[in-house]
Amino acid sequence: MNPFEFVTAINLSKKDLMVDDLAEKQYVPYMVNRSLSYFPDTVGLANEMNIHHHLDNKLQFDFLLNTVRKKKRFSKWAKAHTTEDIEAVKTYYGYSNEKAKATLSVLTREQLNSIKLKVNRGGRK
Repeated sequence: MNPFEFVTAINLSKKDLMVDDLAEKQYVPYMVNRSLSYFPDTVGLANEMNIHHHLDNKLQFDFLLNTVRKKKRFSKWAKAHTTEDIEAVKTYYGYSNEKAKATLSVLTREQLNSIKLKVNRGGRK
């Protein structure tokens, strides 16, 4: 059972999935709380579960199952995105993400275009 099945049960189906010890072990509070934190009506409850992280998984799931109102909620997960500028600087200088981001603020547009041309490996885009 994946964490999103627990989130679906909390948000929509209201079905108790904690029927045995295996289901309790498969419950990942971090993932469930993170997915609930994207919505204004459930962010407080997710934060409350983060505060009380020491509680058993079953207790956390039961709390969320019985307090979150039934509603269809969906959002895409926020992911860190890298631009091709950062990738070019990382490849050219061998820098990490942080150093490449700092370097971008110093480089001019002409220097950046020159770096992109040197790093370009061709292929289809």
